[in-house]
Amino acid sequence: MKSFYHLLGNTIISTITNFTVWFGLTFFVYLETRSVFTSSLVAGIYLISVALSGFWFGSLVDRYKKKHCMLVSSVISLAIYSLGFAIYLLAPSAAFKSPASLTLWVFIPLLLLGVIVGNIRGIAMATLVTILVPEERRDRANGLLGTASGIAFLIVSVISGILVGLAGMYWVLLLAIVMMVLTIIHLWLIPVGEAASVPSEGKASQIDIRGTLVVIRAIPGLLALIAFSTFNNFLGGVFMSLMDPYGLSLVSVEVWGLLWGLLSLGFIIGGLAIARWGLGRNPLRAMFSANIVIWAICSVMTIQPSIVLLMVGMFIYLCVVPYIEAAEHTILQKVVPRERQGRVFGFAQSVEQTASPLTALMIGPIAQFIFIPFMTTGRGVELIGGWFGSGSDRGIALVFTITGIIGLGMTLLALRSRFYRRLSQRYLSGGAGDPQPSPQASHAPHLASIEAER
Repeated sequence: MKSFYHLLGNTIISTITNFTVWFGLTFFVYLETRSVFTSSLVAGIYLISVALSGFWFGSLVDRYKKKHCMLVSSVISLAIYSLGFAIYLLAPSAAFKSPASLTLWVFIPLLLLGVIVGNIRGIAMATLVTILVPEERRDRANGLLGTASGIAFLIVSVISGILVGLAGMYWVLLLAIVMMVLTIIHLWLIPVGEAASVPSEGKASQIDIRGTLVVIRAIPGLLALIAFSTFNNFLGGVFMSLMDPYGLSLVSVEVWGLLWGLLSLGFIIGGLAIARWGLGRNPLRAMFSANIVIWAICSVMTIQPSIVLLMVGMFIYLCVVPYIEAAEHTILQKVVPRERQGRVFGFAQSVEQTASPLTALMIGPIAQFIFIPFMTTGRGVELIGGWFGSGSDRGIALVFTITGIIGLGMTLLALRSRFYRRLSQRYLSGGAGDPQPSPQASHAPHLASIEAER
């Protein structure tokens, strides 16, 4: 547990670094170009890259020592941020103002790559919880991971808007370089005993999607859970693409950054609540209850053009979100064989994140050319403009409201489904996350289970 707490602190440093670059880049691109379409493309590129990389990152975590994977990812991010800083210093300021600028579209993917490489850490940490933390405390450990993200989110939300407002990406990248150096030094000194982990089988060097699917299909309801999370992320892509443009239509970038700093207390509160009380006997029930709350909130938080209403809604939203991630991790850590957890976590990340890029790429043009005109000069002004409001910001708000209603309806349907009952029974009856006798032996009951289901 001592090593886990040190890794937790190191993760906070790393997350602060990567979130600062990600938030700063998002703010910077929108403020320089003033294009919602460009902002949605940035989000889409990021999410597509996350979706494609998860399979490979998971196989690396299964094949190599987790600490080594974390170190290599930090070194790569450091090199990329340094190169990005050099480009920013050498390029003329006008090169970042046009959405058609070649320099801008070299700069954006480069920095996003540095952030994406850091996702190796998330997969590695999820598997290290299985290795370093006793089963009865894993839900609380996952809650602490959510708290770590909340602490990082709070710090980043406060400083990223201020840094971009003061000097564009200059201080963002300089801070990222310094913080990444500190992360590497600290991580190098942390002793992590991974001898208890199960050796990977021969195909661990490969992505091996087929073998991973065998494991997932053999666990009743697990594939459906991943599909449900994928649908949630399909809707979640709306918020990633449009939240900043909507918020920046209500307040300045400095105020928006400070408000997100306060909102990130929700992540911390939610994570600490899980660390203190856990997720209960059935984490799946906690996960669905959390989804009901967040989609109900999303249905009403933009119903009026009020920064107070938006902030109250987002605060509740962020208090509840840690329950969803912690519940999914706790379930996978118990029911998935340890030697496959890296690839299953990577598979889940890739599949679940595949939906968000589609939304992010689609929702920008949809909002720009359909909903915004609908609420500025179209029929929406006459139909609902009297109480909902009119203008470009209300077009974005209408997208949020519709998204929340759809998400709430789908969650209620999933809660009544057969997969919910089957996965709950599997979790409560015992899992496979502890060491297995051998890879071959661990797959036998899974294959038998598939045949029994047929």
